[in-house]
Amino acid sequence: MLRAKSIERRACRIIRQGGPGAVSQVMTAMDSALLRSPPFVAALAVALGGAATILGAYFFQYVLGLPPCPLCLDQRVPYYIAIPLGLALAVWIWRGAPVWAVRAGLAALVVVMLVGAGLGLYHAGVEWRWWPGPTDCSGPVGAGLGSAADLMSRIEVARVVRCDEAAWRFLGLSLAGYNVLIALALAAVAGWGLAASRRAG
Repeated sequence: MLRAKSIERRACRIIRQGGPGAVSQVMTAMDSALLRSPPFVAALAVALGGAATILGAYFFQYVLGLPPCPLCLDQRVPYYIAIPLGLALAVWIWRGAPVWAVRAGLAALVVVMLVGAGLGLYHAGVEWRWWPGPTDCSGPVGAGLGSAADLMSRIEVARVVRCDEAAWRFLGLSLAGYNVLIALALAAVAGWGLAASRRAG
């Protein structure tokens, strides 16, 4: 990448000048340039943003006592993919990843977060009754559960958290709604990094 070549030239110039602080100056220059690299910043931001989102979900579940429904759990999967992928990509960029790998990684992050936004939109639509949700956690109570005896046996062994009832809302949006916004924002960040990598050559 052009930015990598610029960093290398600057590092060589500092080393030629010599002095006891040459190595420290090189590391500072490299770190400063890296923090100005959109692909690196984008990959790290997606990873950290995803981690913060998952921690928030755990807070609502374990601290506030709001158990997740099946659709809530599905929405966590893209973050479980994006967090390690973003971290791995950031480390690889720091170690000098080839351009094709940077672009492929950022494109994958865009796709993963768009899938997350789609899952959140589907769940929000189920909550607003725009379309039906899974029969095992939404719709009329008892639908698809068989006989009364079957229903009672299932109630005894499991607690069903409904997908079509928002357990928490703020400013009219449920957690699923906020997940749509967060996932779209992280997809946009990854897309920004991808576009910057293309402009850099």
